[in-house]
Amino acid sequence: MAHGAVEATEIAEKIHEHHEHAPAATHDGFRRLAGIYVGVVAMLLAISTLGGAEASRELLNSNIHASDTYSFYQAKTIRQNLYQTSAAELETIVTSSPNMPAEQSAKTNEVIKRYRDTVARYESEPQTGDGKKELMAKAKEWEKKRDHAAEQIPNFEYSEALFQIAIVLGSVAIVASSIWLLGFSGILAICALLLTLNGYFLLIPLGHH
Repeated sequence: MAHGAVEATEIAEKIHEHHEHAPAATHDGFRRLAGIYVGVVAMLLAISTLGGAEASRELLNSNIHASDTYSFYQAKTIRQNLYQTSAAELETIVTSSPNMPAEQSAKTNEVIKRYRDTVARYESEPQTGDGKKELMAKAKEWEKKRDHAAEQIPNFEYSEALFQIAIVLGSVAIVASSIWLLGFSGILAICALLLTLNGYFLLIPLGHH
């Protein structure tokens, strides 16, 4: 009988000890998982920040190239107009001078042809890609890349902010052992992740500022 009482007492003590240590073990498990979660969110923040930096570089680079290409196009247009004007003036001289010596007339016509050929080459030069037609196409392509990057940037900016808030809330949740606070942090992190994915793939346009 005494032996049974001793066993019952030991079992009762073990149950009591289990109840005492269970909350501490639960807290430790929660904090460990929350710490892993915060680390994952920090990694996602780094990916989002990298995407935002790359989009910003692409925006700047494309804008510079587009501006330079348009400047080259304008310079080509000015030179083309000069050659057109010069050719027209020479043609007027030849037309208004019927008594012009044949040799001089031939040389003038040769110059006129050279000017007209230059005008045509300035208009389109597929071999070098430096004609006005080709330059305009290049400028439009750079503008398209610039606009694409500009549409990406707001997604990364918003996702970075949400990730940072999620990390702060996750850290507070660890200290406070609050599963609800951690859950809210998780919701923000999911929204930030969706924005990051949208930043890379632009599935839904947000517009740009």
